Amino acid sequence: MHIALFFGSFNPIHIGHMIIAQSVLDDPAIHQLWFVVSPQNPLKNKGSLLPENQRYFLTQLAVNNHPKMRVSKIEFDLPKPSYTIDTLAYLHQQYPKYTFSLLMGADNLDHLSKWKNYEDLLAEYQILVYKRPHASNQNMLHHPNIKICNVPMMEISSTDIRDRIKNNLPIKYLVPDLVADEILKSGYYR
Repeated sequence: MHIALFFGSFNPIHIGHMIIAQSVLDDPAIHQLWFVVSPQNPLKNKGSLLPENQRYFLTQLAVNNHPKMRVSKIEFDLPKPSYTIDTLAYLHQQYPKYTFSLLMGADNLDHLSKWKNYEDLLAEYQILVYKRPHASNQNMLHHPNIKICNVPMMEISSTDIRDRIKNNLPIKYLVPDLVADEILKSGYYR
């Protein structure tokens, strides 16, 4: 089984994430897509990060029993900070017959050289890349293990959604309805 792994803070998950996931699943070579909720990205500020179990729950609401999407909290039990290469090694131990590809935005390629053992990631895994505004690392796009995905380019960001919530602006159509309902009910990001 070929699994695309979509790592992220999902703080909160939004419609852009869902469109990317569905677009990747349009490729018949990809059997499932797993949203891997990261407890703490070592390259990001933790200040506005909703607790991991709440982000996991919101992501489950977004996936809402989609037959080819799963939500994983595998990194919650791994040493912190979590590094993608370590998570992939652990997944291979748990699912030795599965093939894993890494899904990321082109903007992440700009910082890939800062990732732990990034050379091993490039050598051992297919990296599925979706285009992002302001991505500049064009050289990396020609690596043989990098595949460009046909995904619409969107400028929806979790940061903007959190700002809208703080400013009492609507988030309808930016996040799945069940996610919007839970955020408003629970007072997240206020």
